[in-house]
Amino acid sequence: MYTDPLQPLATTADNEFTLTIDDALSLYAAAGIPRTPRSIQRYCAKEHLSSRRVETEFGEKYLITRASVEKHIAYIKEVTPTTSRDLPRQVAAGVAAENSGDLLRQQAATTTEELRLVATSPDLSRYVARLEGDVDFLRGQMEVKDNQIKEMTERARETNVLIAGLQKMLSPLLSAPKDRRDGGDENSPTTH
Repeated sequence: MYTDPLQPLATTADNEFTLTIDDALSLYAAAGIPRTPRSIQRYCAKEHLSSRRVETEFGEKYLITRASVEKHIAYIKEVTPTTSRDLPRQVAAGVAAENSGDLLRQQAATTTEELRLVATSPDLSRYVARLEGDVDFLRGQMEVKDNQIKEMTERARETNVLIAGLQKMLSPLLSAPKDRRDGGDENSPTTH
């Protein structure tokens, strides 16, 4: 895409970039959501705030528009849920005291007699019967698997015994050619 180098790309006037990071910090603090200087720098770098990076004799710094800071503060307030954790302890304790009556009503509604009635209702009995049947089936399967494991362990032991016997039988045959080369065969002619 061709852009004319004489035509400015930004739609915001340069005279709107008046806030420094310290100014932005004070706006966030006044709004009740204090931030660190590093947070403001990240907001600028990620373009959450409309800003310009300018060179100074001490390095680079950001200049930010007031409108973008106010817009970002409004966004943060909108998406941040307000809970009793945000309230001071005295207010939160009052809210907890107000809600304690709700807990007593919940406890009174769930007695053991009601639980027993619910557990023995006819609708649940078929589920209980199904679950008991599944448990019996799984116990039977575990017994079958235990027997299979026991038999396989016995077969493995028998296989190890047979392999050990085979190794004993083959060891003289495997070492015989070496003995013949060293000691020689009685029937073979020797040349000295």
